[in-house]
Amino acid sequence: MSDDFNFAAPAFKPDDALQRLRRELGGLGLVERAGRFERRGTPIARAAVDGDALRAARVKRPSRTSPEWQERLLHSSADVRDFVADLKKQLAQWSDRDD
Repeated sequence: MSDDFNFAAPAFKPDDALQRLRRELGGLGLVERAGRFERRGTPIARAAVDGDALRAARVKRPSRTSPEWQERLLHSSADVRDFVADLKKQLAQWSDRDD
């Protein structure tokens, strides 16, 4: 009996991943408006399908006037989970005065 297991990761479907990401960001209390996810009117994240990946970004620090975006290209479900986990951690660190 061979110990070689060749499991292929399921194909990444960016449209499905975007829907999951929308649900997860909504679960974090963010509201989607025009492709951006906001907290109390302040942009926090954005995401869109870009070919066979998702182009996602979060702000370095909440700002209503000119947010500085940190972009990431998400190629797998693991990338999406990491993006959400990172954003969740940042949301916990930002206080109400950062909005």
